[in-house]
Amino acid sequence: MDENIEFEADSLFVRLYREVEPRLARSLLSFRKRYPPRTFSHAGYDWPYIVAGQGDETALLLHGMAGAYDIWWQQIEALAPHYRLISVTYPPIDTLAGLATGLLALLDHLGVDNVHLVGTSLGGYLAQYLMARHPDRVVDAVFGNTYPPNQILARRTRGAEPLLRILPEGIILAAMRWNIRRSLHPAGGRSELLKAYLLEGTYRNMSKPLFLARYRTVMEWFDLPQEPPRIPLMILEAENDPLITPALRAMLRETYPEAAVINLGSVGHFSYINRPIPYTQMLEAFWQATHPLGAPRKHGP
Repeated sequence: MDENIEFEADSLFVRLYREVEPRLARSLLSFRKRYPPRTFSHAGYDWPYIVAGQGDETALLLHGMAGAYDIWWQQIEALAPHYRLISVTYPPIDTLAGLATGLLALLDHLGVDNVHLVGTSLGGYLAQYLMARHPDRVVDAVFGNTYPPNQILARRTRGAEPLLRILPEGIILAAMRWNIRRSLHPAGGRSELLKAYLLEGTYRNMSKPLFLARYRTVMEWFDLPQEPPRIPLMILEAENDPLITPALRAMLRETYPEAAVINLGSVGHFSYINRPIPYTQMLEAFWQATHPLGAPRKHGP
């Protein structure tokens, strides 16, 4: 890591990002400096969030279980010249309804009627919930590396929550770090940026209460409407996703047969980090196809 980054960063960042290309590490530091999160308080919870860009069209970016508001920094940097982007960090709310209520309150606070909705992993599941329950707030939706309501995850992790409740926080975080190094990093093309960002999150952001809350929302079941809203959809999936099995990927496609589906290849679970340019290009192309910039906005589903 070059001396300029070492001067700006704290010791944890320097240690974790030592093998990352300096240009990429510097871009993340610069992003955090320019966009420190604000705080929106609702129903007893604080929501860290940022708003970037000045465009007429607004996108809401929803991260996965291990993420935070800045996980989308590369997409935000690229899209901010043309779009207004909102990115949040979830507080320890353990229901999809609770998360959705907080997000809608934030949108109301910001004066946003409806959004291009982008969610990945847990965020993709939450995006489906928002679309199902509040279609009037969604212009179109992108479900990335995610799953529909299902029983597969519950069967695969049967009995996990009682164990998680009694495990010390240190063991939970150590298990997360082990999985990052053993599974997520190799699947993501051994991207040093991906590994460093995910590891940093286990030191700075994650706690046992937050982990348990997000785990519960991952496992929560909700009913889809019999008449799905007529909203343009795109599914982004990876051939070698270590967290979303082929069965879950197939189930997501079957749940939304009208969605455009793009298989990104062997890029892992976090291609928006380790393959940011094609990922961002797909988002912008989808938005342009469904609602070209400058076209009149159709409100409602």
